[in-house]
Amino acid sequence: MENDLVRLAVDLVRIDSRSPLSNIAVADRIEAELSGFEVERLDYTDAAGVQKRCLVAHRGGPGGFALSGHMDTVPNTGWTDDPWSGRVADGILHGLGSVDMKANVAAAIMAAKASPRATLLITTDEETTKQGARTIAEHSVLAKRAELRGTIVAEPTGLIPVRGHRAHIAFTATAEGVQAHSSTGKGTNANWALIPFLVEVKAMFERLRNDASLQDPAYDPPFSDFNLVIDNHGTAVNVTAAKATARIKFRYSHRIDPTPVVTAMRDSAQANGLTLEEMREGRPPELPVDHPLIQLASRITGQAPRTAPYGTDASELQAVAPCVIMGPGSIEFAHTPHEQVPVAELARAVTIFQSMLQS
Repeated sequence: MENDLVRLAVDLVRIDSRSPLSNIAVADRIEAELSGFEVERLDYTDAAGVQKRCLVAHRGGPGGFALSGHMDTVPNTGWTDDPWSGRVADGILHGLGSVDMKANVAAAIMAAKASPRATLLITTDEETTKQGARTIAEHSVLAKRAELRGTIVAEPTGLIPVRGHRAHIAFTATAEGVQAHSSTGKGTNANWALIPFLVEVKAMFERLRNDASLQDPAYDPPFSDFNLVIDNHGTAVNVTAAKATARIKFRYSHRIDPTPVVTAMRDSAQANGLTLEEMREGRPPELPVDHPLIQLASRITGQAPRTAPYGTDASELQAVAPCVIMGPGSIEFAHTPHEQVPVAELARAVTIFQSMLQS
């Protein structure tokens, strides 16, 4: 099985499925592994007009567990060697998406194939909009028919059960100007309209770091992520910027009410003459320590459950069944140009996943 596991993981890594691209080639490769499963294809077109596909696969009776993973990856920013090599050296699989999370998907598939009853929820666009997981939660007939008791989302946690994580609201604030040669004085630079808003954004960033009422001590760090990215859309320095965009990702946990942050962002954008868009994923998932799914995962792994500051498809898939986040590899290698996962940990994940499916 380990040879089949590595072969599938390498094949998946070698297919470029960064989130802006179609993932159908990856979905086809996965479906080729699913002989003996009933397979449901859920196709959609994303906001950029790109064709995407999710897969739900099931065999056995209802009332079991699902394994879930996503097929898309982040961009190949910072890579100096081939991101899609799928190179295995000294027992380590390297490549973009190796730990986040194509090899984890391969481990989930191998575990499902070795179990008499299993469900697979294989998504895409996890790294961007969570549209794949939302599509499964809202439209999958097969997932509903499976009457799932729980879902294991196989993100890299070092095979430690994660009982809850943050979800996010993505804000996009846009200022408009007039493009002109900067020497003529005829243009209007959109950045000057954006700056007062950014001053207030910085104040919110500092409040989140210092206001205990907006923090959750059950998480590390206890304060919410409020990450800012600014874009002038390729404007040269001798041109007045016709458009200035600030994108802010705000992450919050189950016990935090996001209303004060949302209200402040809306009020600031309106006061400064900016347009503001909001993109939300589902509510932050969080199960208590004594929840049966968490207790089962803790017993099988021998690890105490914890929480995590990042987000996963569980924010959407919790609408199908309770979720625990648990998979091989370290989150420290995810979203870096050094993505890797030990093959031995992948093999251990298969055994743990089988134990969960057969419980």
